[in-house]
Amino acid sequence: MSLATLSPSDLCGFLGQNGIRRAFLVPDADGRLRASHPALDELADFLGGTSDFDDHEGFFLQVAPETGVLQGACVHRTCRGQGAGGLRYWTYDTVADFLLDGLRLARGMTHKNALASIWWGGGKGVMARGTGGGDRAEIYAEYGRFVTSLNGCYVTAEDVGTGPVDMAAVFSTTRFATCIPPEVGGSGNPSEPTARGVVCGMEAGLDHLGMGTLEGKSVAVQGLGHVGGPLVSMLAERGVARVVGTDIDPANLEALRRGIRGVELDLSRVERGDNRVLCAEVDVVSPNATGRVLNADTIPHLRAPLVCGAANNQLGDDTIDDRRLADAGVLYLPDFLVNRMGIVTCADEQAGYVHPDPAIERHLGRDWEQGIYPLTGRILAEAARSDRTPAAVALAWAEEASREVHPVHGHRGQRIVQGLVDGGWAD
Repeated sequence: MSLATLSPSDLCGFLGQNGIRRAFLVPDADGRLRASHPALDELADFLGGTSDFDDHEGFFLQVAPETGVLQGACVHRTCRGQGAGGLRYWTYDTVADFLLDGLRLARGMTHKNALASIWWGGGKGVMARGTGGGDRAEIYAEYGRFVTSLNGCYVTAEDVGTGPVDMAAVFSTTRFATCIPPEVGGSGNPSEPTARGVVCGMEAGLDHLGMGTLEGKSVAVQGLGHVGGPLVSMLAERGVARVVGTDIDPANLEALRRGIRGVELDLSRVERGDNRVLCAEVDVVSPNATGRVLNADTIPHLRAPLVCGAANNQLGDDTIDDRRLADAGVLYLPDFLVNRMGIVTCADEQAGYVHPDPAIERHLGRDWEQGIYPLTGRILAEAARSDRTPAAVALAWAEEASREVHPVHGHRGQRIVQGLVDGGWAD
């Protein structure tokens, strides 16, 4: 059995048997991934041979010394600044799932931050549920110590499976963290700002389609938790007539039934992996749970003219599924274009706060050309002009912007990674 097909728990056992507590996978001078330990060369060859490897600058992992949890941090591209992105605490069936999720999410953060004109690169944290054990606060405190050991090439934040209390624990052991609680000077939970950005994207998409505003429309929302819940509230405020929603947690459904008035709610609990809500006959479909839900199985059954949601990496296959959507007559707004507001809100925590903050509000307005609404309009216009998909245009623009080097610090993240490698970080 290959290392990639092991469960994360079995990998932890393998690492222990080989005396490995920390490890990294980084590219050599020729761009080929190499491992910190010969026992992990197989993983380096596997990752480097996947389509998800895109010259990532480094993948660092450890078995947490106290709790035994498998913890990782992936850094994609740091031309614009430190690799920044949230910490996902998730159940992964295999080591491949764990590592590939990190690669995809970090790359997505590179593109998101670049399109948002933030001076950060792309990074992502991943922790594997079901590995190790112990107190949750200690698991996150250990992750903070792990981040501290990376010398700032990665800045962590909140993501799926990680909440404000968890970020307080992370912040207790590292300063390389955002989305930390307001009582210690942070910007707090980024979910509501993220939902605001998704609404802005919906409005831009509907306008492009000549469908008017959100008023009177029907929207299918997959995932009614951190982002999906506030999203439904905002849709109700804009006069949406009907919301079809699903979630795996009945508590999220009940919270919306109690709190939302003036809109028809068709909410139901589903099992993980149930994507039927995406096929509802509505005006807008909004994926706000996990990724890779727009694929060869679901796309032929979509009945909405517009897809716009906050979930990261919504396409099952980045190389073809955007074209499948276009050929099916569905306008797809890529996640990294519309779900930026979480990272925007926490990007300048160190600069202090103004309420309302013009540096944040301009992303949601109609005047700044890089704001979500104007930028979406320009991308859609270019896609129509060039006979490309909106995702292809957005990716090309993001790639170009992501290679712009930080005007003050240069490509410092790459030097930090090299310093970790040369300094024996994994010894």
